[in-house]
Amino acid sequence: MKNSKSTLGLAGLMGLAVSVFTLVASAAEIRVDFNSVVGPVKPVNGVGQPPMLGGPAHFRMMHYLKEAGIPYSRLHDVGGWLGQGLWVDIPNLFPDFDADETDPKNYRFDITDELLKALVANGVEPYFRLGITIENFAEQGFAPRRSQPPKDFAKWGRICEHVIRHYTEGWAEGHRMKITYWEIWNEPDNNPDLSRNPMFRAPFSEYIRFYGTVAPYLKAKFPHLKIGGYGSCGYYAGVGSGHVAAAHSSPRMEYFVTCSHEFLKAVKANGWPLDFFSFHSYSAPEEALRQIRFADEHLNEYGFTADRTERHFNEWLPYVHHDNLGTAKQASGIATELIELQNGPCAVACIYDARCGLGNYSPLFNPMTYKPHRAYYAFRAFNELRKLGQAVKATTDGTKGLSVCAAKKGNAAAIFCANDTDQPMPISCKLDGYSVVSVRYTDGEKTDAVVSANDIPADAALPPRSFAVVLLKAK
Repeated sequence: MKNSKSTLGLAGLMGLAVSVFTLVASAAEIRVDFNSVVGPVKPVNGVGQPPMLGGPAHFRMMHYLKEAGIPYSRLHDVGGWLGQGLWVDIPNLFPDFDADETDPKNYRFDITDELLKALVANGVEPYFRLGITIENFAEQGFAPRRSQPPKDFAKWGRICEHVIRHYTEGWAEGHRMKITYWEIWNEPDNNPDLSRNPMFRAPFSEYIRFYGTVAPYLKAKFPHLKIGGYGSCGYYAGVGSGHVAAAHSSPRMEYFVTCSHEFLKAVKANGWPLDFFSFHSYSAPEEALRQIRFADEHLNEYGFTADRTERHFNEWLPYVHHDNLGTAKQASGIATELIELQNGPCAVACIYDARCGLGNYSPLFNPMTYKPHRAYYAFRAFNELRKLGQAVKATTDGTKGLSVCAAKKGNAAAIFCANDTDQPMPISCKLDGYSVVSVRYTDGEKTDAVVSANDIPADAALPPRSFAVVLLKAK
């Protein structure tokens, strides 16, 4: 490959197993305009609960978050069932709801304190969900433990006030941490059958009344913080800007959309604060991106434009299945979503999640080895752009499965691209004024492999289910 021609063609991760750019016949085209700054590289590379182990080594994996430049960890479902009676959940921080909420002796902050201190020490800002852990046993008919609405909404708000004061103002021998986002509950719309709803066993109208009690109270106490919610189950059933059922939707998925309509109507009518609106999706990338576009239109429809209400995609994960954990397929899907989140309307995003545990929702770390899965390195790659800071215009020619974003700072630049298909993909891209320094790539054979410019082969294609970050310098 000849950098002097200012052309980058993505040479394959085969043979010498490296992914770079070179001009190839019938190649897909990436276009990067390094002179067109489109905004910041956004903190869409957040995670859900962080990796925690047991015993004295509980937080020893936190360094992986620092090394990947993770900006936020959303504290929902921390520690598993009922938050182990220890972590984050309001019933764990304030165990006796009938106690005096103004007395520090009635709070149990100590263990959650250690978690937040470990996050902050590794450069991660806590994203605090005020609520409870999901009770997944609800669908098996077990009685609710904590998923009933609080019996006194106003008192619950005052309890949350003291939680916020503890972590941001030093109340009750507390801390002065930067915690910007405070989310009221999570997925109260999870199931229209209240006997099977694992999050909020009351009509959704009660959640609206709950939000309308708590959000204005907290915003009045902390006008400098961002208060929002509600962790919507999402827009699987949303098409266009109205309430029209998508193909393959279900009554439950349509209920999610109905709830968001009712919520936004009430917030608008009452003038309640909504600094951010959070929603979720576990669809494959292309479908998840359609849902994000719908959510953006949906919020605009009610006047909650992006300058007023941030869009937070704070639970997402493509290709959810235990057979996909650690695979190139899930890694390329996650890379694709990271790229498209940067290119889309969301201000913040958090993958679900960064636990090191068993089950379908542990895409970043292997619980058998305590080492990262391939998908973790998509976050490392995206962080190369975050470190540069300024996103520049980057587009493709529309080739299905190809995604790209790019950034620059001073004389340095980077391109992050992904091939989320089962076929190799030759790529061309003009690099006017820049030359390649090195490439880091992950595919089905190699994980976070690094190749210098001098070792890049002349041609080939970005392999199936792969991603690469190309580091550049100005000539």
